[in-house]
Amino acid sequence: MTKGARVAVVAILALAALFALADWLTRPPPLLAYAQVRATWRPSEAWLYDRNGRLLDSSRVDFAARRLAWTPLSQVAPVVRATIVAAEDRRFALHGGVDWIALAGSAQDRIAGERGRGASTIAMQLAGFLSPVLAQPGARGWRDKVRQMRAGAALDERWSKDQQLEAYLNLAGFRGEAQGIGAAALGLFGKTPASLSRDDALLLAALLPNPQASAAAVARRACAIAGERCARFPALAATMLGPARSLALDPGLAPHLSDRLLTKAGLTVRSTLDIGVQRLAAGALRRQLLGLGATRARDGAVIVVDNASGDVLAYVGGIGGHSTAASVDAAAAYRQAGSTLKPFLYAQAIERRYLTAASILDDSPVQLDTASGLYVPQNYDHAFKGPVSARVALAASLNVPAVRALLLVGTDAFRDRLWDMGYRGLVEDGGYYGFSLALGSAEVTLGEQADAYRALANGGRWSPLRLTLDAPRVAARAVTGPAAAWIVGDMLADPAARAGTFGMDSALRLPFWAAVKTGTSKAMRDNWCVGYSRRFTVAVWVGNVEGDSMRAVSGTSGAAPVWRDVMLALERRGALPAAAKPAEVEAQRVSFAGARELPRREYFLAGTGMTRIAAAPASARRPRISSPVSGSVYALDPDIPPDRQRLAVDVSGAVAAHRLRLDARDLGAVEAAPLLRAGPGKHELALVDLSGRTVDRVTFTVR
Repeated sequence: MTKGARVAVVAILALAALFALADWLTRPPPLLAYAQVRATWRPSEAWLYDRNGRLLDSSRVDFAARRLAWTPLSQVAPVVRATIVAAEDRRFALHGGVDWIALAGSAQDRIAGERGRGASTIAMQLAGFLSPVLAQPGARGWRDKVRQMRAGAALDERWSKDQQLEAYLNLAGFRGEAQGIGAAALGLFGKTPASLSRDDALLLAALLPNPQASAAAVARRACAIAGERCARFPALAATMLGPARSLALDPGLAPHLSDRLLTKAGLTVRSTLDIGVQRLAAGALRRQLLGLGATRARDGAVIVVDNASGDVLAYVGGIGGHSTAASVDAAAAYRQAGSTLKPFLYAQAIERRYLTAASILDDSPVQLDTASGLYVPQNYDHAFKGPVSARVALAASLNVPAVRALLLVGTDAFRDRLWDMGYRGLVEDGGYYGFSLALGSAEVTLGEQADAYRALANGGRWSPLRLTLDAPRVAARAVTGPAAAWIVGDMLADPAARAGTFGMDSALRLPFWAAVKTGTSKAMRDNWCVGYSRRFTVAVWVGNVEGDSMRAVSGTSGAAPVWRDVMLALERRGALPAAAKPAEVEAQRVSFAGARELPRREYFLAGTGMTRIAAAPASARRPRISSPVSGSVYALDPDIPPDRQRLAVDVSGAVAAHRLRLDARDLGAVEAAPLLRAGPGKHELALVDLSGRTVDRVTFTVR
């Protein structure tokens, strides 16, 4: 080989090496295919739909950027597509990913010392979105530019023009954290991409080169793109970049449930809710709270359940308004139950045959000795009705008879029954709650209330509620006997039985069969109304989530009007009558001695029926000391003469020929009604019979 040939070979090899080196240095990173980009797209939002696929709410989950669902090109207004292409890459349809004419013009401008025009095509910008190393800050050298050009050309070979434009519109950053045409349209204009106007499109196109530009700069660029007189753009740009728009297409109907269920970006959840029922429940609660006013009650919650399926049709955790803690989900918060637990107590007592609906309970003052001191239950109105039937005691929500029923059932047994009915907040044994458990001292949620009352509607069979359509259906299990559940439902649906407390024409009375119970917790902190028809259970809570007391709100003026409005709307097409009487229930015509209550048709468990109800004669009652109550503490007042500070003794039962003894000192016959005069210290008062046998004793302390 000649010297010239060798030089030529070396030159060729050197040139090839240079080309190989240049190719290696400017080789673009691998880019995903269009299908892969679509598959890996993750919105920052998650969406909650109702049972029929209608949007209820959405929730922001990923806060790195604001991205909505991928927007197909067909759902972007044609004027937006045309305007952005004209502004960013007007020969988009003609070149192969690199606009050589634009590059030449840019080079000519630089040679002439003028500010260079942008020559990046949509394909090149899209390559930068797909591989951030191509668009990272400082990547302005020739090598970076060539890599981007090669990436754009490669992209154009594999992607159609429509795919490129669609991906570009979804990946481009428009303003702040808004990524993609969907987030930009809703965040900046409160519209969908399909409903954007030409002026909207011009403003969006003006944002793309510098998404953080001022309103004035955006207006100037929009004018330049429009190529016309545009005095309107400064105001339009200022409005667009003003306070954030609310997402007009997001109904915001279930924000609390959204926070509970939407836990992952891009998640789509089909709930059991019905958007129509959700709207009517929220509307009824909003009207009631507006009527009450912020000084009386600020918060409320509503749950509506389909009895047969257990599907939750409405879940209103709060409505905002005057609330000072609107983000708190009041439907899931544990609150004191008040009188709403009484139906389960009476059902258990009836089921165990301790009581019937016609049994007489004494609604009179009582003091119970407990480990923490005396427990003295009071009725809501601080009055007492005397002997009343269990039907009246439950329907009229009398407290003392409920405590007497609990004495029969037992606190542990009742606590266990409540646990089986789904009240999962009762984590202590019955002794922890004591006799106040009958009056609702335990804390429960509105969801637990709805599910437990739904179980009564379903003959005492309990199963968990469902909030999503993909939640499993759990077989119901029997907790309360169907006969006892039916009788308690009949008691709760009796307007005459509740008339003594609520009147005949309260919010609890509906033009169709419905069983309902109200409840008010200690210091007026919670007001409940829970009830059911044959098809639906509606549970309502009204109060203040921060725990301060309500003002001038009662059982029928707080939650009950909401319950009534929702029930009437649900059953507007015609409610079903009461369920058929179970075979284990028998009906009897009963009358009451002394006309304590009017004669009526009453229902009993088979074998427990009676036709006449009368109080047991005194001779049949066990002799006992009813006052003072064991454990009482009395204080002497030094300003009152001692002989004026004596204790009256009250005894009951057959006490003829019985005597009283104080600390082994005989006080005389019971019939003489002696008054006790005891000095400071602990004392024992005994009731003894004719033979000297002690039949009852109490201890008390004088200070």
